[in-house]
Amino acid sequence: MQLDRVFFDEMVEHGLAVFPNEACGLLAGKESRPIRFFPMTNADASPVSYRLDPMEQLRVFDEMDEQGWELIGIFHTHTHSEAYPSETDRRQAFYPEAEYLVMSLSDRSNPVLRSFAIEDEDVTEREVEVG
Repeated sequence: MQLDRVFFDEMVEHGLAVFPNEACGLLAGKESRPIRFFPMTNADASPVSYRLDPMEQLRVFDEMDEQGWELIGIFHTHTHSEAYPSETDRRQAFYPEAEYLVMSLSDRSNPVLRSFAIEDEDVTEREVEVG
């Protein structure tokens, strides 16, 4: 995935704003090209898990439909661990067509973003280039 620096910066900003809780969001695009990042409310309000707020998710999906965009990424942070899908992340990966973007904030001055395909709890790392 080619990710514009502006989206990376928005993810970092959102992650730091809700720290020490995990942040989450959705990445919309067209033809696998990111167009907009939607920061979302973590309904769990937890440092160890995330759950997209259902009403926000519905509004974002409606806007994506109206714009003709597709869901290309589901983002969340890990506040004190590496950027790799946890067992819970793998179990709750309900959108196999989307990439799962995990950002580690264990070193808040140097966030690490990685991307994964998750299908049937199997994890495959995907390349993500920030430019």
